[in-house]
Amino acid sequence: MRRKVFIFVLISILSACLAGCSYVSIFENEPAIEASTLTPEDAKKEENDIPGNTSEPFIGRKALDSETEKFFYGTWSVEKLLGFADSYNDASEYPAGQKIIGNQIVIDKNFFSSKGFEDYKTYQFELDKPIYDIEEIHYNADSFYRVDKIDMPSLNMNDEVKVLGVSDSSTGLAIPVSFLDVNNDRLLLVLEATVFELKRVTE
Repeated sequence: MRRKVFIFVLISILSACLAGCSYVSIFENEPAIEASTLTPEDAKKEENDIPGNTSEPFIGRKALDSETEKFFYGTWSVEKLLGFADSYNDASEYPAGQKIIGNQIVIDKNFFSSKGFEDYKTYQFELDKPIYDIEEIHYNADSFYRVDKIDMPSLNMNDEVKVLGVSDSSTGLAIPVSFLDVNNDRLLLVLEATVFELKRVTE
């Protein structure tokens, strides 16, 4: 009887050992899970590619707020071509864009002048008491692209973009010159689906 009990215990121990060895061997053959090799810069870029504000855009018309006015008003010079919307026409002069680099625009509360566009009568306006409107506000670059179909690599995902229009107060008609206010930090000019970077000349 003792011999049978001893054999049973021995078999149980051996079975447990074999099972343990099998368990270990299974996991020894599994490929090792590597730790993330993302650098802090890569992680930051991934984070920046995710919109922080997914609010629906504002589409309509409203007056400039004081912060936008303070940023927008002044004399600006056309610094460089940034790119084109997905759809553009012959007037866009693709791929070089209109020849307006170095030309100036005056944007004041009671006066607007684009007479600086010397080679383009179509864009030359001089308006007393112009009407400035915010026509769109986008809270991330994806939203701006979905509505306006302008893809600009220089825009960051979480940039806020306001589309600003100018109208003649005597007729109420908008002129074919508009602006993109990026974070109240950059001002871009849009002509015929062509986008230019502006540089402030005076306050």
